[in-house]
Amino acid sequence: MRVLRVSLALALLAGTPPLTAAEVAVRATQISSFGETALDGTFGQLIFRGGLALVAQDDTFGGLSGLTSTGSNQQVSFVTDRGSFVAGQLAYDESGRLFGLIGVTVEPMQNSQGDPLPRQYAKDAEGIDTIYRNGDPVAVRVVFEHLTRVADFDLIEGVPGGAAREVSIPQWLTDLRTNASLESVCVAPPASPIAGSTLLLTEDHDDGAGHHSGWLLGQADKGPISYQKDPLVYPTACAFLPNGDLLVLERGLAFLSFTVRLRLIPAQDVRPGALMTGTELFSVSGSNVDNFEALGVRTLPAGETRVTIVSDDNFNAFQRTLLLEFTYGALP
Repeated sequence: MRVLRVSLALALLAGTPPLTAAEVAVRATQISSFGETALDGTFGQLIFRGGLALVAQDDTFGGLSGLTSTGSNQQVSFVTDRGSFVAGQLAYDESGRLFGLIGVTVEPMQNSQGDPLPRQYAKDAEGIDTIYRNGDPVAVRVVFEHLTRVADFDLIEGVPGGAAREVSIPQWLTDLRTNASLESVCVAPPASPIAGSTLLLTEDHDDGAGHHSGWLLGQADKGPISYQKDPLVYPTACAFLPNGDLLVLERGLAFLSFTVRLRLIPAQDVRPGALMTGTELFSVSGSNVDNFEALGVRTLPAGETRVTIVSDDNFNAFQRTLLLEFTYGALP
């Protein structure tokens, strides 16, 4: 992430968590409007379905930079700026309204030897997605900035952990030792023309033609890919829809307020050598917007496609951890 690094650095002086999973009580306050949009109202090309403001007294909770679904019972996992996994379950009422994040645990990530990540330079996880085998979630794939790398971790009953298994990436990515390197990771679903391939996007590394550089990891589908640059926003997360189309979350900061934008890339445009442009689904700025960095897509039991965005509070008191949900497509 490019913003509020000074605040994050100060927060790190609070210390590092132990290398064990710890239960954390998270208080959730329901959000019934976003800007001028009320519950179930149209927000851009989506439907706003509510959300949560999340607060915990435990200072290991925060800095949520990536989100993925890890189990069938609305289990989700996040990665944080301090190199931890945050796992929990999204709780809904009978009408499908989100009211809480329960069963939350925080567990520091391990390196390939099963040891704690040695320093903050190695801990800055920015994106996460789930790897499926025969339809079952078996692992998560995580991207890091600063010490730029990609690693896989086991999933046990929907909770990620264990020793990292590093994933080979091109040398030019490894050499990007900045906070504008790898920011987004997403694994293409079965319906995608590049099913099983992993899309990696940088936050602000030029592809040589003035756009954001990226890379596709795969067998048949492997090679460079680019994302159209906008001087006002930067890509912070990606997620595939079930049909193979791609969503990209973007974040900007200007005049002391944040901007969040969501774009849709058609499935056929996600391929090696392509410049992804797509269309805008929504864009909003102002005091009700925070530092949105995480994006997830889930299909609820009734068939509704939920798009979730989450803000990174950088472990400071003057930002918020917001989790907002939208429906893509018509309500079932």
